[in-house]
Amino acid sequence: MNTKSIIKHHSSDLALVIGNGINRYGTARTTNSWDELLVQLAKAHLPAPLRSVPPGIALTEFYDVLALKSASSITSSSLQKEFCKLMSAWRHYDHHGWIVEWAQRADRPILTTNFEETLSAAGDCSLHRSKEGGFTDYYPWESYYANGPLSNPADEFGIWHINGMQHYKRSIRLGLSHYMGSVERARSWIHKGNERRIFVGKNQSRWKGYRTWLNAVFNCSLLIFGLSLDETEVFLRWLLIERARYFKKFPDRRRDAWYVYSGDPLSKGKEFFLKGVGVTPVREMSYKAIYAQATWL
Repeated sequence: MNTKSIIKHHSSDLALVIGNGINRYGTARTTNSWDELLVQLAKAHLPAPLRSVPPGIALTEFYDVLALKSASSITSSSLQKEFCKLMSAWRHYDHHGWIVEWAQRADRPILTTNFEETLSAAGDCSLHRSKEGGFTDYYPWESYYANGPLSNPADEFGIWHINGMQHYKRSIRLGLSHYMGSVERARSWIHKGNERRIFVGKNQSRWKGYRTWLNAVFNCSLLIFGLSLDETEVFLRWLLIERARYFKKFPDRRRDAWYVYSGDPLSKGKEFFLKGVGVTPVREMSYKAIYAQATWL
């Protein structure tokens, strides 16, 4: 089993879950660099600026330390605004386009943990909302990029930003408290009502997450790539646990999931977690096998 075979045999119910690895492939890393972005912020705000991001620190931790140690008085919203300004120069490359074009042809959703608009630019997409009223730019979960309005996020092409989007600066999730806020918001939607109502509605139009990317999480097979998916990915890992709980209660609604990676073998802990929540690890011999045009033709 590899990325190409998964795409070929599961295109009818697949949702792509894409992390920042897509911006580290090939020449994209020369312009779309998280490390450079973080170093620039550190130079602006820390009394002893960094020349590089030290190993062993996650983005969430870096952001929290930056806010705590800043020589100036900065707010969470001002840092979010700076993040978005620095990302405005990021651009899409051929491999962004190949992946988005596949999703457009297959009419399948993309869920990304990234904030920037490289994928939507690659697909010449515009911003839409799936419902009227009740909007908050802190959690624009009904907002998506597509080539037109959608009826069901799980059945049509659209690009959804799980951790916030550059267009709505206050939505981007940076610190740990931001991610815990996302968990609490999603929990209130997933676990609204008694235990039976918790799970019965996930494949029906009346549940609260139906018009958001959450609907794809519970009703699509997931192809996850470009993500470390380590212990710091608290929100996405929690969603995978809730997804597994849902399928345990309703096994006839079970959907597949794959975690594609390259490089070193998985740690025992990560492998244990992935298999425990119903995600099959798929190791590719190179990143080219994930991002090359031949994979997405």
